[in-house]
Amino acid sequence: MIGLRCARLFDGDVLHHGPTTVAVDGGRIVPAAGDFPVVDLGDVTLMPGLVDSHVHLAFEPGSDIPADMASASREVLLERMRRHALQALRAGVTTLRDLGDRDYLALELRDALGADGPEILAAGPPITSPGGHCWFLGGETPPDRLAHAVADRVARGVDVIKVMATGGGITPGSAPHESQYGLPELRVVVGAAHAAGLRVTAHAHGGAGIRDAVAAGVDGIEHCTFLTDGGADPDWSTVEAIVVAGVYVGVTAARMSSGYVLPPHIAAARANFARMQALGARLVFCSDAGIIADKPHHCLPYALPDIQDLAQVSAAAVLTSVTRLAAESCGLGRRKGRIAPGYDADLLAVHGDPTQDLTAMTDVAAVYRAGNLVT
Repeated sequence: MIGLRCARLFDGDVLHHGPTTVAVDGGRIVPAAGDFPVVDLGDVTLMPGLVDSHVHLAFEPGSDIPADMASASREVLLERMRRHALQALRAGVTTLRDLGDRDYLALELRDALGADGPEILAAGPPITSPGGHCWFLGGETPPDRLAHAVADRVARGVDVIKVMATGGGITPGSAPHESQYGLPELRVVVGAAHAAGLRVTAHAHGGAGIRDAVAAGVDGIEHCTFLTDGGADPDWSTVEAIVVAGVYVGVTAARMSSGYVLPPHIAAARANFARMQALGARLVFCSDAGIIADKPHHCLPYALPDIQDLAQVSAAAVLTSVTRLAAESCGLGRRKGRIAPGYDADLLAVHGDPTQDLTAMTDVAAVYRAGNLVT
């Protein structure tokens, strides 16, 4: 057993002032009792490692993704994904949920890295309609094969089912506001996944796709932008249904550069998230890392000040979203996202007090994964 002493402790919800020692044994946080060696981390805030609930480890930021996915070898992709995962880990992101890869490589990387990398939750190729969003990842599925597609992923050992309820921006010929599957099809996906004990998260931009995904019983909505053909038009009755059902909303807002100019329709969609938050929606701030040049795989901690402005909440609420709430959205709420006995010793120490200034999140003092110091 070893102790980590810090000047301040953020436990996933609350900042505790004053020197605190967190005891770690066997990769888990344990009650601090008896005599044990202590590492004094100095004037730092110790907190749970970050959880980025939406990444694409196979995507090289700034690349032509459809062309790259068609040409890159398995070996090139796997080494790239390893590099991206370790890049995120060194920035304090100790858990990643990969929501779309090619050839199920995220499962291979998950098993190869183990505790030497961030914990990886893998969806494999997302389920999409023939020719639909991200078809180039290999998940094209006609409506009559949806239950089979889920069963195949379950057999391969995925951690979550990802379904493209609507189109998306990086796929030529795909319209983000248009639905790819309707309510009956989404119910098949959710029913098959839940029967196997897996969560379902749906990529959904358009209002109809969001509404159908919620009615089908998904556990999460990725993006939830309510895009139209030329802007964004939120359906607040659907937002109310999201709140009532407790659906997690993956807000893929993280990016590196404050100088990035948002397309007008995305700017219009972002303006609605503060109201969603105020209405009680469970917003999980994440990155969609890899999708554009401004989203490298370590971007989440750098984006937190912008996210605070977007959501109009306290810095502590932002930190809760990317630790405890994000862990819960991934089904890991009983062992990640908090500092408490029994939880994984995935820890991040930063200089300064991030509950007062979120830019402190990029001044990393130490990262621990399963109790081991990341170098």
